Amino acid sequence: MSDQVLLGVIAVGIGAFVGLILFVPFVALSYRRRGRLSAGRLVLWTGSLVYFWAIWTYTLLPLPDPDTIRCAGVNLNLLQFVDDIREAFTGPGNPLLNSGILQLGLNVVLFVPLGFFLRVLVGRGILVAGLVGLGISLVIEFTQLTGVWGLYPCAYRVFDVDDLLTNTLGALAGSLIALLVPRRHRGMPQLDTADDPRPVTRARRALSMLCDLLAITCAEGAVALTTQLGLHVLGFDEIVHDGTAASLTGSITALAIWFIAVMTTGGTIGDLSVQLRYVGGRLPRPLARLLRFVGGIGGYALLGMIPGGSWLAWLFGLAGVVLFFATARGRGLPGVISGQRLVDARSLRAEAVHPA
Repeated sequence: MSDQVLLGVIAVGIGAFVGLILFVPFVALSYRRRGRLSAGRLVLWTGSLVYFWAIWTYTLLPLPDPDTIRCAGVNLNLLQFVDDIREAFTGPGNPLLNSGILQLGLNVVLFVPLGFFLRVLVGRGILVAGLVGLGISLVIEFTQLTGVWGLYPCAYRVFDVDDLLTNTLGALAGSLIALLVPRRHRGMPQLDTADDPRPVTRARRALSMLCDLLAITCAEGAVALTTQLGLHVLGFDEIVHDGTAASLTGSITALAIWFIAVMTTGGTIGDLSVQLRYVGGRLPRPLARLLRFVGGIGGYALLGMIPGGSWLAWLFGLAGVVLFFATARGRGLPGVISGQRLVDARSLRAEAVHPA
């Protein structure tokens, strides 16, 4: 596998990992500001994450062996690339295959997506694109110039002042290209219709379930890692090597967060993210909410905490999937055992403001 392919795989891997961590907040923000989650915007935001990491991997990696490093030079001659272009077109050979021309084009193209994403996803214009492009380019160039901020005794890549200019030009070009995207699809503004109730669909309920699974996994992992580090600092190495205490702490903490969310709001983190609630039924509200918790991600997590209970958790999850498809609008096992129906949370707020 070539270095370029490997760097691409690394960028995609890191981007995907960060995307999983940010997925639930992104879904919640989309529903809050736009009323729904757009597949197109999800793809664009995912692409922007991969692109961000691609910039760093392609410009800084692979890190060389300190014993074999060769100090690189510095080009402080602004617009040196103009002379390089002139020589490429007046000298022998195909100018389009000239390494200087190809490097110049790559520097411009590399920052075109930055300007595009800033206008389409964030709603920022050409001025911000130029400043951000210049700022990121400065950080990259000085990271190279300082040998990754002192990690190496000298720069292992050339610091080129022309790169600052060409990178900035690329960001400006990307911002101009983004003008081709209709205005209504740029930025992430608060839409006037964001608070309007929308149909409760099976796809929306599935998104809620996915958000719960991702969020509780991230919460468990974060708490477990923090606990593991804390035990190591305190000197409990025997407990650290075992890992059981940290894992159990993470599971209990995440479960407590979901329990509090359901008992106080009637919805899990996933429900809250996509503006769904379980309401109604003949049971008292506290009992109905408890059953909603047990019938969903709470029950799955509880079974997973039992020693040897992994297969029970899988069976529980399978039953939940079957009932998801067998019940109206995917209300699933939580709706069946609690006797509640699934509604859009915005409809509840609308009824509270304008009661019938």
